[in-house]
Amino acid sequence: MSILVTGGAGFIGSHIVDSLLEQGQQVLVVDNLSSGRRENLNPKAEFYQLDITSSELEDIFRQEKIAAIIHQAAQIDVESSFQDPISDAKNNIQGSLRLLELARKYEVKKILYASSAAVYGDPEETELPLQEESPIEPLAPYGASKHAVEHYLKIYHQQYGLSYAVLRYANVYGPRQDARGEGGVVAIFASQLQAGERPVIHGDGSQTRDFIYVGDVARANRKALTQAEEGIYNISSGAEVSINKLWQTMKELAEREIEPKRGPARPGDISRSVLANSRARKELDWQPEVELAEGLAATLKYYQP
Repeated sequence: MSILVTGGAGFIGSHIVDSLLEQGQQVLVVDNLSSGRRENLNPKAEFYQLDITSSELEDIFRQEKIAAIIHQAAQIDVESSFQDPISDAKNNIQGSLRLLELARKYEVKKILYASSAAVYGDPEETELPLQEESPIEPLAPYGASKHAVEHYLKIYHQQYGLSYAVLRYANVYGPRQDARGEGGVVAIFASQLQAGERPVIHGDGSQTRDFIYVGDVARANRKALTQAEEGIYNISSGAEVSINKLWQTMKELAEREIEPKRGPARPGDISRSVLANSRARKELDWQPEVELAEGLAATLKYYQP
C-alpha cells in the first residue's frame, strides 16, 4: 500500500515525502514540475511527472494500490490568482476534484489537504489568534479556491465515506523554498541577504505573519495520517511576527548591515495573521518544535552560495 503525495517535488511536499520515507512508507509522487524541482525529489519515491488535472492520472490509481493521498499540489501565487482566477480555479478546485473522484472510484481510505491561512482573510484584532471556527473571508481568489475544496472534502466524506483532514498552514518557511516570485518572504529575504542585495518590504512592514518551519509541517502531515478524524486543523507556530522584525532577525543572523527598500502595499495583502494551534496539539498530538531563530538559521545556510 502506498501514499500518494501530489506536489511532492515542491518545497513542502518534498519534505513530507522525506519524512514518510524515513518512517518506512512506500511513497508515490505526482508533480508537473511547474514549480517543483527534480533536485527536491527523493530517489526512494516513485515519481510521475504529471499534472493533477490530466486524464492520465487515473492510470496511476489503476496500477498502484493507494491507501492515502497527501494533496500539496496547488497554484499558490496570490497575485497570479487575481491576474488569472480561471487558471487558479482550474488548478486548485478542478485538480482537487479530479483527485477526489479518483479516490472515490479506487477506494482510497484517506486524504490530507493542504489549505491555507489565506482563507481567513484580514481579521479584526479581537479575533486573533484565529481559531478553526473563525469567519472565512478570503481577500483573493487564491484563498477562495483553497476554501472551496474544504467543502468538497466534507461532501465526499458524507456521501462516500472518504476520511479526510484539512491542514490550514500558516506561513511555511525553510530550506528548498523557492525565492523566485511569490516564493515566500523568508526565502526571498534569505536569498537577497546571501547575495548582499537590499530587499523590498511592501507597505510599512508592520504586517504580521505566523511563521512555521517546514519540518514541523511535514511532521503534522505524518501525524494526521493516523490520528486526524474528519476535521480542520491550523498548523502554525501560534506566534505573531512583523515583517520588520523578521528582517531584523535574519539580518542579525546573517551578520549583514543592509537596509531594506520600501514598496507599496500589495493588493490582497493581510495586515495581521496568527493562528491558534490548540486543536492540532490536542487531537494530533503535535506541536511546533523548531524555534524561529533556529529555522531561520537553517534557511540562511541553505541559501549560502
